[in-house]
Amino acid sequence: MERGQHNFPVIVQKKMKEKQNNLFDRENVLERKLTARQLTMVAIGSAIGTGLFMGSGLVISYAGPGAIISYAVAALIAFMMLMCLAEMTVQHPTAGSFGTHAEKYLGGWAGYLMRWSYWMINVLAIGSEVTAVALYMNYWLPNVPGWVWILLFSLVIIYFNTRSVHYFGTLEYWFSMIKVTAILGFILLGTAIIFGIGTKPVGFSHYFNHGGFLPHGWIGIWLGIGMASFSYFGSELIAVTAGESQEPTRIIPKTMRLTAFRLILFYVLSMVVMLAIIPWDQSGTKEVVQSPFVKVFSYLGIPAADHIMNFVLLIAALSAMNAQVYGATRMLFSLSRGGYAPAVLGKLNDQQIPVYALLLSSVGLFIAIVLNLFVPDAYNILFGIVIFGGLFVWSMIFVTYFAFKKQNRQQQLAYQAPFYPLTPALGLILMVGVWVTLLFTPEWRFIWYVGVSWFVLISALYYFIYRKKQKGWTEEESVA
Repeated sequence: MERGQHNFPVIVQKKMKEKQNNLFDRENVLERKLTARQLTMVAIGSAIGTGLFMGSGLVISYAGPGAIISYAVAALIAFMMLMCLAEMTVQHPTAGSFGTHAEKYLGGWAGYLMRWSYWMINVLAIGSEVTAVALYMNYWLPNVPGWVWILLFSLVIIYFNTRSVHYFGTLEYWFSMIKVTAILGFILLGTAIIFGIGTKPVGFSHYFNHGGFLPHGWIGIWLGIGMASFSYFGSELIAVTAGESQEPTRIIPKTMRLTAFRLILFYVLSMVVMLAIIPWDQSGTKEVVQSPFVKVFSYLGIPAADHIMNFVLLIAALSAMNAQVYGATRMLFSLSRGGYAPAVLGKLNDQQIPVYALLLSSVGLFIAIVLNLFVPDAYNILFGIVIFGGLFVWSMIFVTYFAFKKQNRQQQLAYQAPFYPLTPALGLILMVGVWVTLLFTPEWRFIWYVGVSWFVLISALYYFIYRKKQKGWTEEESVA
């Protein structure tokens, strides 16, 4: 037997072992400048955006007042996902986060598919947020074409993301502070109106009029859960920021718990207030033209309140868009460092930012411009595709967590998610229920076609990349 043929399996095993050992170290070259308070607001900021302010109208159109249940169940799924993700993140704090976790515990194909899918949905989510920005600006300046606002705000967001990550964290902190303050004000003002503090009480009659609490039955609730899940997408971004946080093993679990509880509070209470004040058939619509939040204030006739709220919605969309640009950039950086994307995408500028990955990730902004110009229903199209990808990523986090627990069952971990294996099992079961519901809903079935096509394409690319690596190893040994 020739020397090259005899040693080839050994060479392959050695390379695979080196790759496994460097799986997380290869990404730990970013500056750790994000503080605990910045991490919390980044997580909240990425999740409180179009999904709540614009997407809530779509959820209400399916579930009616039962949208409260839809948001509560979606919040439960998000909470369980964050607890599982926190445990893995404490063990492996890195920019690639759940994508790198999937590579380690499920294999190269899973990590490759996970990261490229997360990059894809963030790119499209960027497009949906900036499309919403154009809709908000249209509320004030209806004669200005939407693409003008998309282009203007896109350039601003790209610029800020080329700066140091500390500036990103500071900007996101104040963006999120404005949103949180506004939502709390909305909840407090709405509560006063419901119970008649200083005015005639509205009560809760709208919950049961106009077709009852469940006008479209439980199928409407399940459809609402799928749509509501989109509202919580982005909460997982906090795990991505672990690669640039100052003390990830200490602050990540606490920050994720606080984020989960605050999101549940903001989303569910907002729905409770909104659906009590205005009939669901007026606030819920499948045609996204105006936010239900703005409709509430306009309906009540409060002077200038609708303009104030529209400004808050604008900030919310810009904030979520800013966070999504960050998330897409870091995931593409992780792919590059792992050898699954061109090496140039893993290079850093003087500010320690992967600027080439940033520029490629900004493609979603320009997709939004094209769709805005030529496709009237652009927002709903982007919305549907992002839902499919987001559900896939969350489902894979639960699957990865099972493999993670199996491999680390003998270790004493610094943090452990509660109620294992109930937490990941229930989360995965609920996710499967949402998947099935969307498959058998004619108007949303198209996201399955798009999603499956994406998986086939990206899997084919992975197959050829993997074969190329194997061929490279063989050639290297032959030369030796």
